[in-house]
Amino acid sequence: MPAKKLTEAEAAALLSKLHGWKIVNGKLHREYECKDFVSAFGNMTRVALVAEAMNHHPEWFNVWNKVVIDLTTHSAKGVSDYDFVLAEKIEEIFAPVKSVLAGIAR
Repeated sequence: MPAKKLTEAEAAALLSKLHGWKIVNGKLHREYECKDFVSAFGNMTRVALVAEAMNHHPEWFNVWNKVVIDLTTHSAKGVSDYDFVLAEKIEEIFAPVKSVLAGIAR
């Protein structure tokens, strides 16, 4: 099934369910801060395996413990339902990082 480009209203409705994600420059965007480089790169590796299985690959950037992710569907020429499916999977992967960092902040 081909990816479906979402309207602004559809994207806004889905965004309300994804904490920390927003639309920036026409892409679904999120930034994560991990404990260290190994944690950041390990999570990126886990995302890479999921993305490859979906045949839907993120645009991303990493410096030490920071990971910046942008999702867009080139074939749909914008943000699609695939981007939100991948974003949900990314949240599942990075969720333990948020829990660890919350514990450190105490």
